Amino acid sequence: MMDFKSIQELLRMVNKSDLTEVEIEQKDFKIKITRQLPEMQTFVQPNYYPSPAALPPTAPAPGSLSYPGYPTSSPEPKKDSAAEAPETNTGLFEFRSPIIGTFYRSNGPDKEPYVKVGDTINPGQPLCIIEAMKLFNEIEADISGKVVKILIENAQPVEYDQPLFLIELAK
Repeated sequence: MMDFKSIQELLRMVNKSDLTEVEIEQKDFKIKITRQLPEMQTFVQPNYYPSPAALPPTAPAPGSLSYPGYPTSSPEPKKDSAAEAPETNTGLFEFRSPIIGTFYRSNGPDKEPYVKVGDTINPGQPLCIIEAMKLFNEIEADISGKVVKILIENAQPVEYDQPLFLIELAK
């Protein structure tokens, strides 16, 4: 008969391996351990470039519309350095989340992250996992380039279309 410590060690070994079932039978002792591996789905994020028809219409020229009691021209906007838009990451591609879920940089707490800052990536290469409804979805790159910045912390929730990585595209 197996002692408790041996059973614990057997459980640890099964959890660290890709085994889904182990059965041991001795004279008067039988143990069967089964586990279900999490399902992995792969998503490839398509490049999204909106068509001109999908862009919002431009505002009418100042003075082109007139309403009683309103001036027909708009005053010049004031320049306020604090109100200026923050600097954008020009020339960098924002790799965005294709689904809502929890972001993970690796496929296990004791595993190396899929990518780190400075890594070169290629299409089809896994970048991260996003867990959604108990499914672990492996997210793959659809572009080539170099990871410049990881925008989200490990094990944090992400929204659909939220930027995850900044990538310098390969030339």
